[in-house]
Amino acid sequence: MSSVNPSLDRIRVGSAPDSWGVWFPEDPQQVPWQRFLDEVAQAGYEWIELGPYGYLPTDPARLGDEVASRNLKVSAGTVFTSLHRGPEVWDATWEHVSQVAALTQAMGAENLVVIPSFWRDDKTAELIEDSELTPEQWRHLASGTERLAREVRERYGLGIMVHPHADTHIDTEEHVERFLDATDRDLVNLCLDTGHYAYCGGDSVKLIETYGERIGYLHLKQVDPRILEDVVSKGTPFGPAVRQGVMCEPPLGVPAMEPVLTAAQGLGVDLFAIVEQDMYPCPPDQPFPIAERTRRFLRGCGA
Repeated sequence: MSSVNPSLDRIRVGSAPDSWGVWFPEDPQQVPWQRFLDEVAQAGYEWIELGPYGYLPTDPARLGDEVASRNLKVSAGTVFTSLHRGPEVWDATWEHVSQVAALTQAMGAENLVVIPSFWRDDKTAELIEDSELTPEQWRHLASGTERLAREVRERYGLGIMVHPHADTHIDTEEHVERFLDATDRDLVNLCLDTGHYAYCGGDSVKLIETYGERIGYLHLKQVDPRILEDVVSKGTPFGPAVRQGVMCEPPLGVPAMEPVLTAAQGLGVDLFAIVEQDMYPCPPDQPFPIAERTRRFLRGCGA
């Protein structure tokens, strides 16, 4: 690749509470939300995600003031869902989704990142359910996601971006392609997380080139291939793998960022590219220097 990168003018770079070690609405091991907002702005990011609902203020007026005072803008909210379990989970799902979607809409964002539920416990490694869905569960997942997309679009004007994620049923290349082929391209798009996809053996550039019209959002992340090899060989759950440092700052891991960003730019549409480096838990002073270095690195890539 040329040492002089073309400007990635369709890519809008941001970061998220995840890059500050935030996984939960409240947790004594996490930095206070004010510090996250201060530091994400100081590190040079313009866009943020809401993170776990309840971490940032949920009153739209207050959150709007806090974000605007730091010259930040919101790109998306995030929800977890278990739609493969069928219609009986719809009411509980919608109760959660509607809260997050309302706040996301109030912040002027247009995207809702949807993460499938884990099939094994993040901390204990206990199996919650089988790692493979039955044909009926695949049908529930597809129809439930389409229903969610329609409701979120009609009521809140948001598009859903389904996030393939380690230790969920939408993880590997095979599962991601099966999910995409089973869902309506006009309703359901992907949040491609480059780190999670690599963690599960996928090739982000190939996915962008093959299913480009379904890529609506990016999470930029890298995995340490050496630690990943150990994680895979031992069957380590995702939570402990993160504590081992399986997610690392660019350009120290895979996939290489430049080819992914170039492929995304080639789609010819505006895309958010939100930096996420899973680091739960982490020392409070660790995230900011990494965030600054990562922003500098991405500028060097043209983003």
